Amino acid sequence: MLSGDGPIFLQLAERVAEDIINGTYAEETAVPSTNEYAAFYQISPITAAKGIGILVEQEALYKKRGIGMFVSPGARGRLLAARKAAFREQRLAPLLHEAELLGIDRHELAGMIATTPPTTTTTPPLTDKDHS
Repeated sequence: MLSGDGPIFLQLAERVAEDIINGTYAEETAVPSTNEYAAFYQISPITAAKGIGILVEQEALYKKRGIGMFVSPGARGRLLAARKAAFREQRLAPLLHEAELLGIDRHELAGMIATTPPTTTTTPPLTDKDHS
């Protein structure tokens, strides 16, 4: 279920982008339909379509008429580049600033990062239903 901060459609777009980045959905492979995302995350199909629409605008997904939505060639690289730039600006710079204020040097910070467990997310399974 989506329960992060911000609008649900943005959370869905982020989740699908993560799935493209981590290889759950490779280039030229189908992603679940908006109806499947809506059912899996218990959201409105309109909200799901709005989230998927963001990825179409970013050229991460494209529609094959009558077949469904597919991952665009080069999508992973484009999404990675955009996410890395956003990470540096929105998270890394403030983190380094806060560490400096607290007297945490980069070596100690690296140790903290190394011992922090990663998080995982769950995505809906791809079915043989219409992927439009």
